[in-house]
Amino acid sequence: MSDTEQRIRTEAVSTSDEEIFDVVEDTLLDLWKAVDDLARIHAPRLPYYRVTIFGSSRMQEGDPIYGKVRDLARELSSMGCDIVTGGGPGLMEAANQGSEEGDVDGKTRSFGLNIEVPHEQQVNPYVEKAYTHRTFFTRLHHFVRLSSAFVVVPGGIGTTLEALMVWQLLQVRHITDRPFIMLGPMWQELVDWGRRFMLDGGPRRLADPGDLDLPHCVDEVEEAVAILREDLERVRDGRKPADGDRAGG
Repeated sequence: MSDTEQRIRTEAVSTSDEEIFDVVEDTLLDLWKAVDDLARIHAPRLPYYRVTIFGSSRMQEGDPIYGKVRDLARELSSMGCDIVTGGGPGLMEAANQGSEEGDVDGKTRSFGLNIEVPHEQQVNPYVEKAYTHRTFFTRLHHFVRLSSAFVVVPGGIGTTLEALMVWQLLQVRHITDRPFIMLGPMWQELVDWGRRFMLDGGPRRLADPGDLDLPHCVDEVEEAVAILREDLERVRDGRKPADGDRAGG
């Protein structure tokens, strides 16, 4: 085969590969659009109230925060709330364990949205209904679709990613009327950082002042429970949030 023939053949294969890639890319985008359209469908009034608890997989039983998260989930479960976590160890396990302990009448459920990662994360034994995702994108979307409220407890980069995604969705009103609670001093410092650099740190504001008010920053479990109990009663009564309350707290 001459050099010219080899070049023509290579260019033909390359063009064909590009066309195939374009078809795959277009099809993938169409599938995403279909999923987005389906995700807009919600029942007029959901028959459950589900609280997602985001937190570290590295904390262990015996750490003070582990007991606090278990107590939080136990109290919420006793109020009739389902609990949703990432399904793994650490504070996720603490929350699922608390859910089981608080569900004395068998009326609530404990969910775990697990993720396939290289260091294989096993579903903790307290999860009643488990889902496994291959990407963080679909998992984050699932968290939002399941949840009536969000509580962020201490965690690392993954927990911070989840918290910021929920925060942005509330900011742009892709979700509304859902309490967004941050428990512990690390999150108050994050909000303070936002105020410093997004509102006051330059010639132009990078966010609206109300955006930094969206998280409910609390120090104690009891404060988080009080916010969620009030919102649960509102939902059960069929009441709308107060005017101007974008996060529902």
